[in-house]
Amino acid sequence: MKIHLQYGRDGLDVELPGDNVTVLRPQFVPGLADEEAGFVDAVRSPIGTGPLAEKVAATDRVAVVIADGTRALPSDRLLPWLFAELGHVPAENFTVIIGTGTHRPNTPEEIVGIVGAETAARCRVINHNAYDKATMAEARPAADGNPALWMNRAYVEADRRILIGFIEPHFMAGYSGGYKAIFPGVADLKSILHYHRAEMIGHPRSAWGVLEGNPTQAHIRRMGSALPVDFLLNVTLNHQQQITRFYCGDVIAAHEMGCTFAKETAMVACPGRYPLVITTNSGYPLDQNLYQSVKGMCAAAEIVAEGGEIVTVARCNDGFPSHGNFAGMLAEYGSAQAMLDAVYAPGFHKLDQWQVQKLAQVLLQAKVSLYSGLSVEQARQAHLTPIGDLNDYLRQRVAALGVDTPIAVLPEGPMTIPYLV
Repeated sequence: MKIHLQYGRDGLDVELPGDNVTVLRPQFVPGLADEEAGFVDAVRSPIGTGPLAEKVAATDRVAVVIADGTRALPSDRLLPWLFAELGHVPAENFTVIIGTGTHRPNTPEEIVGIVGAETAARCRVINHNAYDKATMAEARPAADGNPALWMNRAYVEADRRILIGFIEPHFMAGYSGGYKAIFPGVADLKSILHYHRAEMIGHPRSAWGVLEGNPTQAHIRRMGSALPVDFLLNVTLNHQQQITRFYCGDVIAAHEMGCTFAKETAMVACPGRYPLVITTNSGYPLDQNLYQSVKGMCAAAEIVAEGGEIVTVARCNDGFPSHGNFAGMLAEYGSAQAMLDAVYAPGFHKLDQWQVQKLAQVLLQAKVSLYSGLSVEQARQAHLTPIGDLNDYLRQRVAALGVDTPIAVLPEGPMTIPYLV
């Protein structure tokens, strides 16, 4: 069977041997015939609130929060439509904040790619910097066991706040979108570390497709609502990165409606587990580094048999990446159990520990092999089995397991979230 896997920008074709292969994909939803018209309809007849243009005065300072370059959000299309709808507001009144969370800042060239050349030239576009308190202001004092919450100063001082994001299942928060744009997107490092503490990430309801009783999502909403949000602009996308639906208006009402649609289209029921699961990380831009590619592994872990194998196909052209503590922590601990013991130790708080924790959980469940642009040494440092020739490796594994062994394939990675029934 020839299967096209999402890998980097162009994808990858593989020949998969075996007589018992199940290919799991999200329900394909065609892109809207006229995305701009869909946008206009959505912001003029929003969910749970009034039209966007009526919420913003010509004199208002407007903060618009978008995702960084690791996300497929089509900000370059959405922002010009937003500015046209708010044509009564001068360009200098807008600040577009790239919600990096703890990720590295986007380069000037990357910013042009994210927002488009027109927007980059038209208005102020800034990277959030969670590490620099001088660029932030207090949004909420310390309370209920949470540290004082600081957010990007341009966001805090704005008169009106608009969040732009897209909704898909998320391996901790249940779903992306909603308040997640600002928390952790434009929050300070201390608050982000508290949010990502081991007990919360390890909670059984901090999982794909779960909103109710999910402590991670509850914390996002509690922190995200520290300051009023005037309008949510969320979309759902297909694997061609076309907009399939708009969910605009009140943050909670619009987000939850979008989550319902995402569950119906992106989550796939499976009757049992598989000894071998092949996954991707949805290709570019999500598979640019190994840190993000843990998501594809976690999607596969939902249906891999105990002691089975996950074959992950992710470009990782940006390495681990080089910034943050992810690579260092993987090298520091000699086993998956040692990683978990470290992050659960009382008082342990370290940037990127949450992604190490999620990877360790997968590694304790199954062997994980990796086909990527990383070196053999880098893959082994991450406790993964490096793959040289992917087709040869798959032939060898199927021969060892038997041609009738059940195999599952997630060609679009975490855009498809399987679950057991």
